[in-house]
Amino acid sequence: MDHHEDEYRVSGEHNDKQGDEEAVARLEEIKKSIEAKMALRQSNLNPERPDSGFLRTLDSSIKRNTATIKKLKQINEEQREGLMDELRSVNLSKFVSEAVTAICDAKLRSSDIQAAAQICSLLHQRYKDFSPCLVDGLLKVFFPGKSGEDLDADRNLKAMKKRSTLKLLLELYFIGIIEDSSIFINIIKDLTSIEHLKDRDTTQTNLTLLASFARQGRIFLGLPLSGPGQEIYEEFFKGLNITADQKKIFKKAFHTYYNAVQELLQAEHTSLRQMENENAKILNAKGELSEENSSSYEKLRKSYDHLYRNVSSLAEALDMQPPVMPEDVHTTRVTSGEDASPASGKDSSVPEPVWDDEETRAFYECLPDLRAFVPAVLLGEAEHKANEPSVKPLEQPTDPASEPDQGQLAAQDTAEVSADLGASPEGKSVEKGKDKEEKEKEKAKDPDKEKGKGKDKEEKDKEKAKDPDKEKGKEKDTERKVETEKEKLKGVEGTNLDALLQRLPGCVSRDLIDQLTVEFCYLNSKSNRKRLVRALFNVPRTSLELLPYYSRMVATLSTCMKDVSSMLIQMLEEEFNFLINKKDQMNIETKIRNIRFIGELCKFKIAPAGLVFSCLKACLDDFTHHNIDVACNLLETCGRFLYRSPETSIRMANMLEILMRLKNVKNLDPRHATLVENAYYLCKPPERSARVSKVRPPLHQYIRKLLFSDLDKSSIEHVLRQLRKLPWSDCESYLLKCFMKVHKGKYGQIHLIASLTAGLSRYHDEFAVAVVDEVLEEIRLGLELNDYGMQQRRLAHMRFLGELYNYEHVDSSVIFDTLYLILVFGHGTAETYWTHQKIVSGSGWLLLFLRLVVTTLTEALPRGNLIDF
Repeated sequence: MDHHEDEYRVSGEHNDKQGDEEAVARLEEIKKSIEAKMALRQSNLNPERPDSGFLRTLDSSIKRNTATIKKLKQINEEQREGLMDELRSVNLSKFVSEAVTAICDAKLRSSDIQAAAQICSLLHQRYKDFSPCLVDGLLKVFFPGKSGEDLDADRNLKAMKKRSTLKLLLELYFIGIIEDSSIFINIIKDLTSIEHLKDRDTTQTNLTLLASFARQGRIFLGLPLSGPGQEIYEEFFKGLNITADQKKIFKKAFHTYYNAVQELLQAEHTSLRQMENENAKILNAKGELSEENSSSYEKLRKSYDHLYRNVSSLAEALDMQPPVMPEDVHTTRVTSGEDASPASGKDSSVPEPVWDDEETRAFYECLPDLRAFVPAVLLGEAEHKANEPSVKPLEQPTDPASEPDQGQLAAQDTAEVSADLGASPEGKSVEKGKDKEEKEKEKAKDPDKEKGKGKDKEEKDKEKAKDPDKEKGKEKDTERKVETEKEKLKGVEGTNLDALLQRLPGCVSRDLIDQLTVEFCYLNSKSNRKRLVRALFNVPRTSLELLPYYSRMVATLSTCMKDVSSMLIQMLEEEFNFLINKKDQMNIETKIRNIRFIGELCKFKIAPAGLVFSCLKACLDDFTHHNIDVACNLLETCGRFLYRSPETSIRMANMLEILMRLKNVKNLDPRHATLVENAYYLCKPPERSARVSKVRPPLHQYIRKLLFSDLDKSSIEHVLRQLRKLPWSDCESYLLKCFMKVHKGKYGQIHLIASLTAGLSRYHDEFAVAVVDEVLEEIRLGLELNDYGMQQRRLAHMRFLGELYNYEHVDSSVIFDTLYLILVFGHGTAETYWTHQKIVSGSGWLLLFLRLVVTTLTEALPRGNLIDF
C-alpha cells in the first residue's frame, strides 16, 4: 500500500507542474481574447462603413444573396471564416431585413455565439440599418406578443432559443453593437415576474435563463470578478456604460425573485414529504402502492428535484448559499416510514432495538470509509465529479418528453464559462479537455514545426510509394508491441486479482474482510469489479458463515462503486427466480445459500426490503417442500431485522401471521413444523414479563461473591479469613444456606467448600454440625422425592458428603449408614430387609460397596482409609 502511495505522490507532483503550465497558457489565451474583443468593440463603436459606390462593385444578384442568407441560418464556428469571406463579397443593402431574420432564426449553440458575434460585427460595420433591425428581431424571442405570432410551439425548443438569444445579446453588448443596456432591464423584469411562478415549466425555464445571465453578466449585478485574468476583465468592463442605479435595479429584481422561488421550493418540499409519509403508511399496511400513487409521487419528486437544482444553480451564480431543506435526505425515498404507526403488540414508548448487541450493530452499520484509505482517483470519483454537472440534469428531467432538450440546456451550462465573455470574468477553467485540445491545435499550427513536418511527410510519402509492404510491416510491428504491453499490464493486474480472490474464503473476521476491501480498491476497474462480483456470487454452498463478511465487503464498496451491489443483487434475484420456478426437490443447499445471501445484504440495506418480501411471498404462495426451508432460512437471516425496523415492522408482522396460518392449515411433517415455529419465534418472541431480579443486602452479596466467584485453590485461605471476620450472629443462617447450594457452583470446587467447613469447625463447631445435618437431610429428601430434575443436586450433595469424610469431618459410620440407606430405602418388607443383610454380610459385600463408591462417591471415598473400619 505504501508503494502505491509513493507512486501517486510522484504523479501528483507531476500533475501540479503540468497544472501550473496550463494556468499560464490559459491566462495568455484570455489576454489575447480580451484584446481582440476590445479592438472589435472599438471598430463597432466607430464603424467606417463603405460608401454606395463600393457596394455597387460587389455581387448584388438575388441568387447569390439568397444563398448567402440561407447560410446565415446555420452559423457555426467551423463555417465562420468561409461565411465571412462570402459576406464581404456580396452586397446585402436590399436584403438586410432578410439577413436579420435568418440570424434570429438560427439555432445557435454556446460554442457558436462567438462566431455569430463576429458575423454580426461585420454586417454592423457595413450596413447602418442592420443593428436596430437585429435588436428588434432578437427581442421578439422574449416578447412574442408584440409580433402577434408564436415563434415556436414547443416549449423546450423555445426555452433553448431564449437561452442562446440572451447570450448573443450580452455578447453583442460587450463588443459594442448594442449600446443601450436598458433592453436587459426589460428582459430581466419579465423573467423575474412573480406571475410566472404559477406555471411550473415557465419557472424552470426562467431559472435557467437567470442563472445563465448572472454567470455571464456579473458586471450588471455588481458582483466581484474572480479567477485568473481578473485585472484584464476589470479593464475590459470599464468601457461599458452601466450606471449604479441600473445595477441596483438588476440586483433587486434577482434577489426578490430568488426569495419568492425559495418559498415555492419550500412549499413543494413540504408537499413531497407529506406524500412520502402517506405512501409509507399505505406500503406498510398493504405491501404495495397503486400505479396512480406511484406515478403521482414520481412526477412530484422529479419536479422538486429539477426545481431544487435550478434554484441551487441560481444561488451559486449569485454567490449565495444554496437552500437547505429540512430532512432532505429522505426526499427521494418512498418507504421512509418513520412516522408510520408501530406494529401492534409493541409498546410505542419503548421501541425494541434493531440489533441485539452493540457488536452486531457495529458490524452491520459501522463500515470503513474507503475515501480515507484510498486515493479518489482509484475509486473513480475524479472522473465522476468532472462529468457530474453534465450528467445530473439528464438523470431527472421534469417531463419524459423534455429529457433530451433539458439535457442540452444543462450541458450548455458547463460549456458557457469558456465560450462566453461574461462567464470568463469568473476565470473558471470548467472544460480542461477543451483547453488541451486548443493547445494541441495551436502546437499543430506552429509554422516552424509545420515546415519540418511537411518535409518529413513528403519524404515518408516517397518511401511509402517505394516500399508499401515495409510500411505495412512496421505498422503491424508497432501494433503488436502495443498489444503485448497491454497484455502484460493486464496479466500483472489479473495475477494480483487472482491472489486476492483466493484469499476471499479465508476472510472470516471483520478486520480481514475490511483489509481485503481496501486492497481491492487498488485494483479497481470495470472488468475487475465484474470478476469480484462473480467470485462473491459463487461462494461455496456449504460455506454459509462467509455470507455476512461477503455482504459487508459489498456494502463497503457500494459507497463508491454502485455497480458492484447492483450487479450482485441482479444475479441473486435471477438465480432465486430460476430456482423457485424450477419446482424440483434438488439443490436445497444452493437455494439456502441464495436466500441467506439476500437476507444478509438486506441487513446492510443493500438489498431493498421489497425484494425480500417478494421472495418471501413467492415461497408462501407455494408453501411446500423446499419452499418451507427457503422461507424459514430467510426469516432466520433477516426476519428479526425487518420486524424491528420501523419501516417494515407492520408488513413483516402480517407476513408472520400468514406463515403461522399456513402452518396450522397444512399438514406439515414434524421437521417442517419445528422449522416454522423456530423462525416465527426468532422474529417475534412470545411476550412475557421481565424477570424481577432478587434484591439482596450487600452482606449477602459479598458472601456469594466469596463462595461462588473468588473461591479457588489459591484463594481458599483468604476466603476462610474473610468468612471468619463476618458478623456470625447476623449471617450464620445465610452462610449455611449458601454452603448447601454446592450444586450451583462448579462441580470440581465442591472439595473446597468441604475444606472451608472443616476450617470453620475449629471456631464455629455448631455451624459444622449444622452443615452435616443439612447434607444428610438433603440426601434423604432426594431419595423420598426421586425427582429427575434434582439429579445434579443429589450428585453434588453425595460428593459433598464424601469430601467431608476426606477432610475428617464425618465418621465412616455416617458413610456406611448413608450407603445402606440408599440400598434399602423404599423396600419396607422383612423379606427384602434380610435379603439385603445377607448380601452385605456375605461374599458379595465388597463388590457391592465398590459399585456404590463408583456411582455415588466417585473420586471421594478412595482417598479415605476404610480398612481400619
